[in-house]
Amino acid sequence: MKKKISALLITGLLTTQLTGCMGQMGLSAMVTKGNLSAVDNRYGRAGLFVLMSPIYGLAATADLFVVNSVEFWTGTNPVTGRSPAVVDMPVEAIFKVDQHLNGDLTKAPLPEIKLTQATIEAKDENTLLMTLSYEDHSTQQLLGKKVGDEVNFFFEDQFVATVSIKEMQQYSALKS
Repeated sequence: MKKKISALLITGLLTTQLTGCMGQMGLSAMVTKGNLSAVDNRYGRAGLFVLMSPIYGLAATADLFVVNSVEFWTGTNPVTGRSPAVVDMPVEAIFKVDQHLNGDLTKAPLPEIKLTQATIEAKDENTLLMTLSYEDHSTQQLLGKKVGDEVNFFFEDQFVATVSIKEMQQYSALKS
């Protein structure tokens, strides 16, 4: 008798829970949006991702086994409020591919030019210049100018970022 109840319970759980594997992953998307909204810096976002990894895991687990199951059975995701359920949509509604796309657009336009040399030159006590030389004989320059307790970075004479000396020291200490 106990085996029959266990078998029925497992069958019932698997029937209801395995239906939720496909869905909109609404909770996970909310956590990702929160991370991306909290910090406007790729390193900050990556750090926040590491700190929030348990939350990402819990959100994904809840999505897979609870929220997506509700979406499967009701047709509407309870977190996003969107319908129809992902499993009821034709693939073309989810993945839109242009059949007439130019072949040149199907590859990342990354040049295969290799870096041959990188030099760093002290222009004065507050300025460092890094010059990158490539095998096609082109060069790029990154300039760092210390102003007070901060360093302003310029790439090809365009301002890129300001970083405090303290932040750079902390980063350097982590890498040592």
